[in-house]
Amino acid sequence: MPPTEDAPAGYDPDFLGPHVPLPEPGRAVRVLPSTHFTVLLDPVRRLAAATAVNVDGTALRDVPRGDDWHLDPRVPADEQCGPELYARNDLDRGHLVRRRDPAWGPPDVAARANRETFAYPNAAPQAAAFNQGEGLWVGLEDHVLEHARAHRVRVSVLTGPVLAGDDPVYRGVAIPLRYWKVAAWAVDGGRALAAAAFVLDQSPQLDEAAPAAAPPAAPAAGDPPPLGPFRTFQVPVAEVAALTALDLGPLPAADVLAAVAPQAGTGTWRRLHRLADVRLE
Repeated sequence: MPPTEDAPAGYDPDFLGPHVPLPEPGRAVRVLPSTHFTVLLDPVRRLAAATAVNVDGTALRDVPRGDDWHLDPRVPADEQCGPELYARNDLDRGHLVRRRDPAWGPPDVAARANRETFAYPNAAPQAAAFNQGEGLWVGLEDHVLEHARAHRVRVSVLTGPVLAGDDPVYRGVAIPLRYWKVAAWAVDGGRALAAAAFVLDQSPQLDEAAPAAAPPAAPAAGDPPPLGPFRTFQVPVAEVAALTALDLGPLPAADVLAAVAPQAGTGTWRRLHRLADVRLE
């Protein structure tokens, strides 16, 4: 039976040609398919462990934003962070699947996809300066979308918070400090995959956004380099898998960063100062 508005198809693992399955968390999750994307909700943390969206650069549409944030009726309210987390503070409901990414296809389908991105399981608590700022992370998200639009190609994007055990607690919710993104696309005429991964940290902004959220202890020796406000790194896909305990299937082997020598002082994490530093080939 074809998908309906009540039963959307969700993320398509064969969208690129080469198979890119949903991430596999090492914890129980709720699988929530929506139009062109899927959210893997961790019911214990009440936040997404990962999201995955298909972006068709040949069929993107400009859809009015709207702002109808709503609880997902498929999930008990106590398994998702609702409006109470974001009230009377500087925390934003940050989209994980950006509203523009799944907004493609016929006008009604694109509008439905846009609307479905406003379900709370697709939100994550982000300091306003992090979510709204003009730093590299925001530019990077636009860069991936515009790359798909300009080159009329398909891209699959996986995004989520790093759900660490020592994340600071605010209003009963452990607030993620780091966020990750992996973009994948087909190369060699659709016969192979390429992928790139990125990490950014919001901890410097949390003191103002949610003052009761105490920062975690300093990283131990051998941990990834400490991040700061609007400092974005392109990192090995395999390191995102290790940070998140997610099985990312074929993507670590498709990493475009594999042939890049480490930068001094950062190990395999490449500091990005501008979009021109992003390696996509």
